[in-house]
Amino acid sequence: MRTAYSVETVRAAERELMARLPEGALMQRAAAGLAVACGQLMGRVYGSRVVLLVGSGDNGGDALYAGARLARRGAGVTAVLLAPERTHAGGLAALRAAGGTVVSGSGDVEGAIRRAHLVVDGIVGIGGRGGLRGDAVPLAEVVRESGVAVVAVDLPSGVDADSGEVPGAAIRADLTVTFGTHKPGLLIDPAREYAGTVRLVDIGLGEVLPGRAELEALQHADVARLLPVPGVESDKYRRGVVGIAAGSARYPGAAVLAVAGALRGGAGAVRYVGPAADAVIARFPEVLVSDQGPHKAGRVQAWVVGPGAGDDAATVAEVLEADVAVLIDADGLRLADRDAVRGRTAPTLMTPHAGEAAALLGVGRGEVEGGRLSAVRELAARYGATVLLKGSTTLIADSEGGAVRVNATGTGWLATAGSGDVLSGLGGSLLAAGLSALDAGSVGAYLHGLAGRLAAEGAPVGAQDVAEGVRMAWRDVRAAGDGRGRRGAPGL
Repeated sequence: MRTAYSVETVRAAERELMARLPEGALMQRAAAGLAVACGQLMGRVYGSRVVLLVGSGDNGGDALYAGARLARRGAGVTAVLLAPERTHAGGLAALRAAGGTVVSGSGDVEGAIRRAHLVVDGIVGIGGRGGLRGDAVPLAEVVRESGVAVVAVDLPSGVDADSGEVPGAAIRADLTVTFGTHKPGLLIDPAREYAGTVRLVDIGLGEVLPGRAELEALQHADVARLLPVPGVESDKYRRGVVGIAAGSARYPGAAVLAVAGALRGGAGAVRYVGPAADAVIARFPEVLVSDQGPHKAGRVQAWVVGPGAGDDAATVAEVLEADVAVLIDADGLRLADRDAVRGRTAPTLMTPHAGEAAALLGVGRGEVEGGRLSAVRELAARYGATVLLKGSTTLIADSEGGAVRVNATGTGWLATAGSGDVLSGLGGSLLAAGLSALDAGSVGAYLHGLAGRLAAEGAPVGAQDVAEGVRMAWRDVRAAGDGRGRRGAPGL
């Protein structure tokens, strides 16, 4: 499992570790890893031209010491000092001793950047807030226009390490070399888009970091351990039965797609309640249908309510009264009474996209998209439920304030009508199979994203393709869990 820790936690761990090590040892470990990553990205160090953008403090020191290592290997290294009077003295001395050069605002900074093979962003460290300031803003623009490859030190300057927010101008990196542990902003959009590929350098922080992380990102092996796999004594009821209360005369397809997701999610049976029964049976004859409402539909271990429901508030209210796990999506989010959700004793999983989350919070969509971590936490607290906030990086938070799960298996091809209905059915089926709301949301998002990637293979897909892709994703994850991984998830 990939974990990320807050700035406060990282700094406390660094202080504890530095107290055990010789002075400067931690920075040298970071600089060594940074220099290796820079060399590997360029492919050749000798004769290359490297520009360091150096701010004040330790982040700039990491860049300077790494630059000194590259200079000793034959690179031409130029340091641009944004705060000359506060530049890390030891790092600057090391760079000069290795043959590196230094320029400030009066030098040919723009020309040096445009001639470079690589720019190292050491402007602002993990404590930076509020976007780039002063001379750093035009520098960032020159870097962007030049098209030169960029390596960020710990995280791109201008992004918020804790929240993933990008409140102003920021550096866009091709590679971010982060030290000791991931920071939340490297895993959450919009900041994740600025980080490029993220490479973690071990500097020994694992010895002192606490057990509870700020963020968790499941990997194949973690998901494989959570998948509900039937045993020899299993029957359809022991595997779990999921109820789907979805669809309407106007949106019968939402019911069909939610059922498709549920059938691929590991439960033993699916019950459908709603006006789209004919469409559901025509596509999936194995589904058990009822026209008596949720209370009389028969035994279920979980309900999915809301996809394509229109204005059927009565059905949403009836499902919320059930003493089983409930997943609420789409129209159900708008129709669900907040007090009814908060009053439930069984698990509740809500699955809004950014627009739906904004409506529930009473804010603009842009505010949610720019502050996804705070939005998902706020929604979970308000409703006393587990919330899955859909997006390019999906976030799952519970109401207890534990570590937020982040999923990055998604692809832009999933931005297609009905894809969210498939995810709802999949998540509901995992709830019925016995997973907690947090695990069902996390595993469902992981499989759904991977299914989209495997089904698309670089070409457009529809929601039905995604539903069929869940089987491929399931096999892929299980193969990894058995040590026989095939294709994996790109970019993870």
